[in-house]
Amino acid sequence: MAPNPPISLSFLFLTLPFVFFVQSTELRYDFYDESCPHLPMIIRNHIWDAVQNDTRIAASLLRLQFHDCIVDGCDASVLLDDTKDMKGEKNAPGNVKSLRGFEVIDAIKTDVETYCPETVSCVDILSLATREAVYQVEGPSWRVPLGRRDGLTANFKSVQEQLPSPKASLENNTAKFTSKGLDLKDLVVLSGAHTIGFARCVTFKLRLFNYKGSGQPDPDINAAMLSDLQSMCPNRNDGTNANLAPLDVATVDSFDNEYYTNLISGVGLLESDHGLMADSNTAQMVRQYSFDTNLFYDDFAESMFRLNTVRVLSGRDGQIRKNCHVVNVDDGY
Repeated sequence: MAPNPPISLSFLFLTLPFVFFVQSTELRYDFYDESCPHLPMIIRNHIWDAVQNDTRIAASLLRLQFHDCIVDGCDASVLLDDTKDMKGEKNAPGNVKSLRGFEVIDAIKTDVETYCPETVSCVDILSLATREAVYQVEGPSWRVPLGRRDGLTANFKSVQEQLPSPKASLENNTAKFTSKGLDLKDLVVLSGAHTIGFARCVTFKLRLFNYKGSGQPDPDINAAMLSDLQSMCPNRNDGTNANLAPLDVATVDSFDNEYYTNLISGVGLLESDHGLMADSNTAQMVRQYSFDTNLFYDDFAESMFRLNTVRVLSGRDGQIRKNCHVVNVDDGY
């Protein structure tokens, strides 16, 4: 079912009846109600257009936000371009030629600066745009604390050290989650974001031809899926590494709980996905979410809320970037 088109300013940030305060008195759900009342409509309209034009955009924005928050906290550092003095996150392994959706955030920021100059941070725009995009592809909504500020730098090395990998073990990726104040449940729940979007062949090719150095495919991968993927991603190092395969073969464009059903059936795409079935604790959670969509949606909303509050900047920390790609140099910072 397609989402309703944008119609008015009545679309609210969320349906809570009163204001909650999160972590700091600087962060509120109504933070921009007076300073930028057009913000919800601007975001909804842009995301509506983006989703209609690109079926991948919800997954891309969700991934963009995750890569921002999990590396040095939610500060829009992933949006910063490299400079002569800073080697940032965009071109680090795991991000380069992989992250998408920058142009959507740029378009929103341009409109927001027209109506509310130097008011709304890029990190808040990214978070609200991501939530709206997931909602428009039939996913849940979640609370987003607002009033966060943008970081002043980005770090190439931080990506290499902190970003979970689709090729890493469950133990390794869990350690990276817990270092951010997240837990094993958050890892299983947020992995459910793989119900939408695609992955490049290079991220899972070892499963097809040389699983754990065996010279053979992963013995647990579905046979029909293996044959299809080997045709799509041949065993050679060339341009086919950039070919795309759906993370959820059943409903790639709709946010649902099919990802978990796929794991049980042996058609999870990434090694990190498959690893969730190899551990009794995470496998039990996978089974629960495969049976109960509402439970998955509720827990996904809560985990996204937790992700959104990882090491945020507020008050006088950071800044409100005028352009999400570059740090302001003329406001005293």
